[in-house]
Amino acid sequence: MAAAESSPLTTHVLNAGDGVPAAKMAISLHRLDTKLMIWNMLSVGTTNEDGRCPGLISRGAFTPGMYKLRFETGSYWESQGQTSFYPYVEVVFTISDPEQRFHLPLLMSRFSYSTYRGS
Repeated sequence: MAAAESSPLTTHVLNAGDGVPAAKMAISLHRLDTKLMIWNMLSVGTTNEDGRCPGLISRGAFTPGMYKLRFETGSYWESQGQTSFYPYVEVVFTISDPEQRFHLPLLMSRFSYSTYRGS
């Protein structure tokens, strides 16, 4: 993964059902190849104890395009000894100005999730 200081894209995963950060959740970042219409994996990581996954992508690699963050929610809930309705969550978004900073939080419970674009 890229250095945390230079990452223009950040995320924060919160287990809203238990009111705690979702630590140790696997996450992957992908960019759409618009010619082949396939997703290319750019990086993988795991949330830290605060539910954050620093260093998803470097400023230089962050170009305009369509991206997705995939959160392995089913595995996370299984590690908590619980079941979940969603085996994973994929959030697809478009970047037109890569000079901006983007924060994409995921608030989740076993049967629901919500996200928004932060800064």
